[in-house]
Amino acid sequence: MQFSKSKRTKRFNFNISRDTKSHKAGSNTVSIVTNTSDNYQTSRSQITMTVKEAKAFQSFLNSYIDGSLSTSN
Repeated sequence: MQFSKSKRTKRFNFNISRDTKSHKAGSNTVSIVTNTSDNYQTSRSQITMTVKEAKAFQSFLNSYIDGSLSTSN
């Protein structure tokens, strides 16, 4: 079963694409793409990661954004 969702903000586009039946590399990805804008002096950049890597990143963010863990590392 294929699943794809997107979320746009002023500065970023977030995309997730999953295929629960496929075991091919690259079939389950999360990408973050910067939007070019007159307000921000950035070039277009993109990062793509596996869903597993995105879950690790999410865990990291959840741990340090809400302040529940020490930031002494």
